[in-house]
Amino acid sequence: MADDHTMNILDEIVAYKKKEVDLRKAQMPVKSLEARSAFSHPVRSLAASLLKEDSTGIIAEFKRKSPSKGFIKQHADVIQITEAYTRLGAACLSVLTDEHFFGGADADLMEARKNEVPILRKDFIVDAYQIFEAKSIGADVILLIAACLSPLEVKHLATVAKDLGLQTILELHAEEELAHICDATPIVGINNRDLKTFKVDIERSLRMAAQIPADKIKIAESGIDKIEDILLFRQNGFKGFLIGEYFMKQADTPAAFEKFVNDLKAAQ
Repeated sequence: MADDHTMNILDEIVAYKKKEVDLRKAQMPVKSLEARSAFSHPVRSLAASLLKEDSTGIIAEFKRKSPSKGFIKQHADVIQITEAYTRLGAACLSVLTDEHFFGGADADLMEARKNEVPILRKDFIVDAYQIFEAKSIGADVILLIAACLSPLEVKHLATVAKDLGLQTILELHAEEELAHICDATPIVGINNRDLKTFKVDIERSLRMAAQIPADKIKIAESGIDKIEDILLFRQNGFKGFLIGEYFMKQADTPAAFEKFVNDLKAAQ
């Protein structure tokens, strides 16, 4: 049952997203996106940020809700939280822009752009138009989810991003998706949460990581809530750690992030 339900949610999101993109295209043609001031701003490199000697590697997420859990922090202040993440050592910010399922907005990312750190537009990208959109709101990085796209689509979309100066995180959930990796995807994320069971399985992620080409930058995603997790991933060659709900669900998100970073530094 979980299998059908999960894939139905993903199918539902993708179907909704395709309709949403068609509407957005009609309202705001690519030429208008290219005319926005953010479109010509210099892009910050996620790869460079993750490979810095003293990088925490943490991609800290701003997320109000999720389809499975509902609201996590409905009235969260995007400026306060992303400013704290940046000041306290996040290597990158991840900002949800999907409104219908995740309660996000382009405006959240545009406000977070005040920070001098790479920003990932966290959304379900199914069309090249969304990549132009990402650049026009100030994003430096896009996410491509292998479970939603064919290897050919990944190659096309990642190439569009590269041509615009943006970097791509290719997110994998299962070993059969390793074939989605290509020259245009230098950063590969492995989601520790099994899409079929929702269970976090770090061992499976480590097995998959061993099969990723050595020249790719590896990121661990989902279910990370302990310093030990990061240390284990680092031992296995991971440079980035996307942490979403853990910080957002704490009463004081900036304080929780600060404690985590301090504990991480102490454990190194």
